[in-house]
Amino acid sequence: MSEERAGAPAGPPTVADLDLKPALEAVLMVVDEPATEEQLAKTLQRPRRQIADALRELADEYTAQGRGFELRTVAGGWRYYTRPAYAAAVEDFVLDGQQARLTQAALETLAVVAYRQPVSRSRVSAVRGVNCDGVMRTLLQRGLVQEAGAEPETGAILYTTTNYFLERMGLRGLDELPELAPFLPEAEAIEAETQEGVPSFDPDAPDDGPGPRTTVRGYDDADDQTDI
Repeated sequence: MSEERAGAPAGPPTVADLDLKPALEAVLMVVDEPATEEQLAKTLQRPRRQIADALRELADEYTAQGRGFELRTVAGGWRYYTRPAYAAAVEDFVLDGQQARLTQAALETLAVVAYRQPVSRSRVSAVRGVNCDGVMRTLLQRGLVQEAGAEPETGAILYTTTNYFLERMGLRGLDELPELAPFLPEAEAIEAETQEGVPSFDPDAPDDGPGPRTTVRGYDDADDQTDI
């Protein structure tokens, strides 16, 4: 009987028995969003330090080998990304001429939120010089911005960017945003010029009473809610 037990086939390996780097690659191939070191450590039953070291080694190996993809830490987690040098090939294959990119109005609005957050719609509109209600709704639907409380003085809703924004932009955090200094004088001048007209079209601000609706600089981004 003891001889039969000794010759019995071994059972399937456990997760902890797997080679760490291939196991990491297998998991990272199927993630929908950046995976944190804590999540990977729990999944693969290894210490976090061991996971962190293996991830950095993998990233260095891919770079040294000149692979078409890279392993990056973004928005607090790790994920595979196309290496920028090969982005054009991926775009041609995936998009096939039907690109769905943010419009100029959406990009401008998103940039204001990113650099001024937390910020109200009225302040965003003041910087841009046009009503941004439509495009703000679209950015909310796309998960690029989110509500983040209310302004104590006016009760207006405040907005910030999301982790999904960091992921799409390839940033670890907001401190990696490019310096805004070269563009500040123009932005400040526009905001100062239009500040008086802001509350009249801000849907988040308290209603001061009946009266005509005024838009900054005489027009709205009326099509922004459909042009992304």
